[in-house]
Amino acid sequence: MNGALFLLTVNFLIAQLFCVFFLVISRRSRIPSAGRWFAAAFAVASLSAVFEVAIRYGDFDRLASFGAFTAVLTALLMIRVGIGRLYSVPANIWTITALLAAALPLNLMIFDLPRSTFAHSFGYQTPFAIAELLCALAIYRSGRREIADRLLMTLFLVTAANFAGKVYFAVKFGSGGTAQSYLGSTYALVSQSLSAVLVVSTGLTLLAVIVVEIMDDAKANSEIDPLSGLFNRRGFDARVSQILSRPLSAYPHCVIVCDLDHFKVVNDTYGHAAGDQVILAFGRMIAGHAPPDAICARFGGEEFAIFLPSTGETTGYLFAQGLRNSFSSLTIAGLPDTVRLSASFGVCALAAPGDKISDTIKGADAALYDAKKSGRNRVNRAGQTIPAKPDGWQAQA
Repeated sequence: MNGALFLLTVNFLIAQLFCVFFLVISRRSRIPSAGRWFAAAFAVASLSAVFEVAIRYGDFDRLASFGAFTAVLTALLMIRVGIGRLYSVPANIWTITALLAAALPLNLMIFDLPRSTFAHSFGYQTPFAIAELLCALAIYRSGRREIADRLLMTLFLVTAANFAGKVYFAVKFGSGGTAQSYLGSTYALVSQSLSAVLVVSTGLTLLAVIVVEIMDDAKANSEIDPLSGLFNRRGFDARVSQILSRPLSAYPHCVIVCDLDHFKVVNDTYGHAAGDQVILAFGRMIAGHAPPDAICARFGGEEFAIFLPSTGETTGYLFAQGLRNSFSSLTIAGLPDTVRLSASFGVCALAAPGDKISDTIKGADAALYDAKKSGRNRVNRAGQTIPAKPDGWQAQA
């Protein structure tokens, strides 16, 4: 077995391994179809090695050469489809069809030309370069610029340049006059070696992109309250810390802590399923009314918190009053149409960089406690004292 055939065997085994890796990892991905497309692409690409070995030992060079070309080009276009799924930049079916419709007949037409001629090299390598450029363009159009995304886009561009460069080097150094003599040439050994490096690099980077996506989703899910759809306490603290760490964070900021009134009575009277609907409705109401840069969270049970960046206490107080009024008039699934619920709110400002967010939350929580003692269904600012009024459950109106 000469060097070129050995590398063909290595490329085949590498492609099969990547096929398995992508199938396994796609089961954990948020976009499993992308991994399956990549797995199928590497499986198809591995067939090119089988066809090229058949050229060496078989007597059907034209068919085997056409099969190898078709396998590689089809695999590259399948990767483009997978990239489209992963980066939300769908492949244009007409572009792919047009490329195949032009490249496959052209490959048959140039078969009888010596491989060392410009016409053969250009006709053979150009479709591959175009397919790689389509993959790079899709990543660029996605707007994603994480390190793995940039590396993957660069690899596709380098691979496209590699295919384009082969047009020159095949003519310059000679790649054999026929398909069989190509496998015994030094050019084939170098070409297959470089292809193996690029296949491994591209495959590993694709895996890295999917793994990063899985990790990001896992982290996001760990910071999201599954019932309300808002951040949990961990997510709230992480997002608020990011805002406060900005060098030009514009103070003051405002924290609102809110609690549903008589929530235990709701659960006891109408059941926990109805209580879940109340939590869901309140979470959606907060998310719908909050500014785009606000951090909304459910701390646990019936307690919620809102962080309003670059917002004073007075503005936060008015915002909380709006939430209180909206919720008190809200009809909730699972409860009788005549039932209306209420919530109490505490508001506190984070006035200066030296203030601690934990102290601000405690201040808002204390204001909430005072609002509860003062009769519920009201908004109280930190340090504000309101005379108590007789307690009553708003849902029984």
